[in-house]
Amino acid sequence: MTESVVSTRPFEGLQIPVAGTYALDPAHKRVGFIARHMMVAKVRGQFAEASATITVGEDPLQSSVTATITTASIETGTVDRDNHLRSGDFFESEKYPTMEFRSTGIKEHAGAEFVLDGELTIKGITKQVELTVEFEGAATHPSGKPVFGFSAHTEIDREDWGLTWNMAVEGGGVLVGRKVKIEIEGEAVLQG
Repeated sequence: MTESVVSTRPFEGLQIPVAGTYALDPAHKRVGFIARHMMVAKVRGQFAEASATITVGEDPLQSSVTATITTASIETGTVDRDNHLRSGDFFESEKYPTMEFRSTGIKEHAGAEFVLDGELTIKGITKQVELTVEFEGAATHPSGKPVFGFSAHTEIDREDWGLTWNMAVEGGGVLVGRKVKIEIEGEAVLQG
């Protein structure tokens, strides 16, 4: 007879994950972004390599997250653009192989939406960001461990982190927009 695992608990009308340390499941994650190209179109991409540790507190509002993203793992579907983004014009991947996020607190919440205050470090520059996280649900993984899903988003001005390369385009405007939307989706599995 198998022992049933308690994977959720009630919190303000939600069934949230049990307290503990969770790791981002590498097979069920996407760290993506959207940037404007020539002021007329959007380029979508992602970072293939990312890890995160999410500590779900006994008090859910004391939960925290740290994440590391490998800059050289950037993928936009165009090899030349990816190589340019890895270069000194943008991420300087050889000098700055990772970017990091560290939450500093939960600013507010309503229903399944939580707004995290945090620090994002890119190219050695750390700035405050707000990350809006949507709790997508919790369950028991086939391995028997508690798991939960989430999505998150924010928008940043890339120039705040020294990502200032650009080029004027004929007819006005620039090649790369300053604002970048960040979109994250994933599952996290209880460790231990």
